[in-house]
This record gives sequence, C-alpha cells and structure tokens, in this order.
Amino acid sequence: MDAARDKLIVALDVDSAHRALDLFDALRETVGMFKIGSQLFTAAGPEMVRQIIARGGRVFLDLKFHDIPNTVAAAGIEATRLGVSIFNVHASGGAEMMTRTAEAVAEIATREALARPKVIAVTLLTSLDQTSLEQIGINDEPRSVVTRLARSAADCGLDGVVASPHEIDFIRQTVSSPEFLIVTPGIRSGNEATDDQRRTLTAAEAIRAGADYLVVGRPILNADDPVDAAKRISAEIEDALLLLNQRS
Repeated sequence: MDAARDKLIVALDVDSAHRALDLFDALRETVGMFKIGSQLFTAAGPEMVRQIIARGGRVFLDLKFHDIPNTVAAAGIEATRLGVSIFNVHASGGAEMMTRTAEAVAEIATREALARPKVIAVTLLTSLDQTSLEQIGINDEPRSVVTRLARSAADCGLDGVVASPHEIDFIRQTVSSPEFLIVTPGIRSGNEATDDQRRTLTAAEAIRAGADYLVVGRPILNADDPVDAAKRISAEIEDALLLLNQRS
C-alpha cells in the first residue's frame, strides 16, 4: 500500500505542538506527508516543521503565501531552508509573484545544496462556490477560474496546484504535462458532512479523477481512532489505483 500511503497527506490542523506530535507519531507509518497550516504554524512556529522533519516526516507547508513578489520570494527561500517537501502560494498573487518565487527557490536550493521543494499554487479555496465568487465580483464559474489560474501557474514554472476534486479533469485538459501536480483538499467519506467545504469528493473519486495527493484533515483528526481512519482512506486510495491500472 506504499503508493496509496504516499498520496495521503494528513492536515495537522490542531492548536498545539504536543497534539501535533502525538498525531505524527501515531500516523507516520500510515501516511506519506503532514500538512502544517496557519493554525499550527501560528501556535507552534517553524520549530514545529523542524521537529517533524527531524523525526523523518515530510511536510507540506500550507501557508498560502500571497503578497508582493519580493516578500513571497523571500518566504519561499525560508521554506526551502526549513526543508519542507511542498509549499504553496496563491495563484491570484499574479505571474510576477509566482515566477520570482519559483526562481528564488531554485536558486537558493542550488547555491546552498538544499532539496528543492515543490512550489504549488492555490487556485480557488474549496469553501468558495459560484455564489461566493459573485459576492467578491467574479462572475465566472469556479472551473473557469481554476483552469485559468492553473495555466498561469504552469506558465510561471510552478510544480502544480491546489484544487478541488471537481476541477481536476479540467486542469488536466488545460495543462498537458503529466508532471504537473494536483493536490486535492476537501476529501470526505461518503456519509460525512462537508462542513465549510463545498466542492468535495471522496478519496476514491478524487484519485480516479487524477489527483496526485489528497489532503485529509477532519475525517482523520476527529475519528475515534485516527490510525484506523487513515488506514481506511489509504485502502480506498489503493482500490482506486488498482482500478485505474486495470483500465490502462
């Protein structure tokens, strides 16, 4: 189940380093990567990233950098120095911001002999739907916004995007490179409430659609047995991968 394990990223959306490290220790043999987002990073800081990496874990730093190009490029340099495997920026920050960040990361990784993290762009948050877009003055439907931003990210030299499972097929049609990563949040089990995320699918559906990585938080964190919940999602991913291999 290594292939399925490697595709599963657990979101450590908790409020303390102690809780995060307990989850990491429990889940490290079951999942391939751990996401550190705004809540945990604000609570525990970059030391939390260092601790997980020091214990042999891989980190997706989900801080969604969105600022002027120089500031985001500088943040990308520090993320590279931290040793994260993936970090993200907002594609809506613009082409110059994305290009300069990709270039800065490649340059510092070469100059300081560091592993170059994958730099991916957030297209459209999974909490946003057509009504939400109209409220902020965007009249295009979500898939049009997502595919346009994904094309821009690819043109700027980024390694992939964060996108809801509903837009995966449109991104694959827009960006032809098979190396272009799609990291998909908003994964839920078939009978689970979606809470504040509106554009969701199950793990199997997202893998069959073409996602490279799945980010799962609450279905694992809120489970009575997080390890068992992670194993069940990994099994769901494995079944979807087997079906895809049979079709190819």
